[in-house]
Order: sequence, then structure tokens, then C-alpha cells
Amino acid sequence: MTLYITREASKVLPSHNPSVLLFFSFFATFLKPCLLLQLWRKVCVETSVELQLLAEKWKLLLAGLVFQYIHGLSARGVHYLHQPGPTLQDLGFMILPELGKERGYISESLFTFVFLSFVLWTFYPFVYHSKRFYTVLLWRRVLAFLVACQVLRIITFYSTQLPGPNYHCREGSKLARLPPPESVTEVLLINFPRGVIYGCGDLIFSSHMIFTLVFVLTYHKYGSKRFIKLLAWVIAIIQSLLIVASRKHYTVDIVVAWYTVNLVVFFIDKKLPEMPDRSSGSQPLLLLSVKEKEGNSREENLKLLNGNSVDTADWRQRMQTNGNHGEESIHIRSESAANGK
Repeated sequence: MTLYITREASKVLPSHNPSVLLFFSFFATFLKPCLLLQLWRKVCVETSVELQLLAEKWKLLLAGLVFQYIHGLSARGVHYLHQPGPTLQDLGFMILPELGKERGYISESLFTFVFLSFVLWTFYPFVYHSKRFYTVLLWRRVLAFLVACQVLRIITFYSTQLPGPNYHCREGSKLARLPPPESVTEVLLINFPRGVIYGCGDLIFSSHMIFTLVFVLTYHKYGSKRFIKLLAWVIAIIQSLLIVASRKHYTVDIVVAWYTVNLVVFFIDKKLPEMPDRSSGSQPLLLLSVKEKEGNSREENLKLLNGNSVDTADWRQRMQTNGNHGEESIHIRSESAANGK
């Protein structure tokens, strides 16, 4: 009986066998570098793709980034015109209790979370197997939305200066009024970041809501997780309420932002050429400029890039599919190259 139990126990616990444990240990040790190598190959391939796109689209991206400075400079300029006064009657102020100066960080913390989350999400094609967009093309689109909204914002807050409801903009605060600048350099440097955080006069409409709504609308269109889409809209609503409760903006600043940003994004999204959808497995992906080297046909280039033969009729059909997206330059490569296969 004892012999039987001993024999059966050795069958039940095979994982305690030293040879089995040694095998799994060796397998895990070998597998980890392989996964890291595969991830590194994906990052390198995707980086080369995005750099080629960046070489073509850098002017528009640079213009969008430069305008962010112009927007900050405009907000700094209107602070010199700000005249503190009694806080205007506001429906949101009547409904929402005031959070207080010591809790003003809550809305800023939520906005920082939204901003960083969106930035990280736009770079997910560098890591994940499934890809729906090119990062460069997505940011080109996002910056177009932001610039259009910010132009309207600058025109609006320079047209009428309202007394700021924020604590540092009220009568008696040292930051409510700015003394005339002593030099042009003082204006151009915009006292970053303090000048941006403690600005006054740039009220209609909320810059925080411009960024939040543009990010939410972009993820709603190009994101894949339905739950996150719903959560993003909920966060946008909470962000709106927190801004009013923190007395950083009047309710009208938030209301105008909601319908203006949505209308601007809707209009520009229709005017801009649609981005290629990378989620389809048959969709040719990585970049191959239409300006190819002489002496190589397009089929030969595809064969070189993909490491296999490509049917000419199928390739032309895919080219026509890509052409419907309306990009100025048609870019082609194989998804297999991006996946490191």
C-alpha cells in the first residue's frame, strides 16, 4: 500500500521534478529576451515609419506647436489689460459650492491626468500589435483642431475683458493687475509657467476645455475601447463642473467652449483628408513614398520591403483604397514589417 501511494504521488506532482523545473526556468529565461527583442523591433520599425511621415508633415506640426506659444503670449498680453472688479452674477456659482483656494488643485490634477493619458495613448502604435492610426498624422489633426479653437478664443477674450473670478484676479490681489512691461523680453518670455498659471482676463472661452474636448473627441473617433470613450465624456463633464466650482472661469466660458469646440472639430474634420485606417489586415501600411527611385518598379519595392511577392492587381486595388483617404502623398508598406515578422 505504501509503495502504491508513493508511486501515485510522484505522478500527481510532476512539477516538483528537478528536470521539469529546470526546463521551465530555461524556457522563461529564453522567452523574456525574445519578447523584449520583438518589442524593440516593433518600436524601431514604427519609429522609422513615423520619422518618414514627420519628414513630410513637419511644417504643419511645427506651425501648430509655434501657435501654442502665440496663444500663451496672447493670454499674457490680455493680463496687462485686465481690470479687477466685482464678480459677475453667474448661475454656475449659485448652484455649485465654492471649492476654495486650497482645493483649486483638483481641477488642475484632473486636467493633467487627461493630458498625459491622451499623449501616452497617441504613442501606442509604437508598442501594441494592433494599430489604427499613425501618430504623426493624428497629432497633425489634433493641432489643427487646437489652433482653430485658440484663434477664436483669442479674438473673443480680446473683444471683451471680464473681471476674473479666480482668487488671484480679484480686487486686492497683487496678481490682479500687471505693471507695464519694462522690456519686450519680459512680454515674450510670458513668465512661464507662473504667468500661464496665474493669468487673468483670458476667460471666454476656457482653454482647459478646448484641450479636454479636443482630446475626448479625438479618442471617441480613433479609440477602440467603448468604456474609455464613455469614461472620457464623463471626465469632461466633471472637469467642467470643477472649473466652475474652483471659480477659475464663469459658466459662460464653459458653455461656449462646449459648443464651439464640437462645431470646430466637426467642421475641420470634414475638411481634412481622412487618415488611413491601419486596423484592416489587408491595408498596406508602412511608408513608401510615391517618389521612388528610378529603376525599381513599385512591385519590386514592395517585394523588397515585405520580403515576399505581391500580386500586382491586388497591390493596385490597395493603392486605390489608400487613395480614397485623400492624403497628399500615398504611403505603402506591409503590416508584417511593423509587427517584426
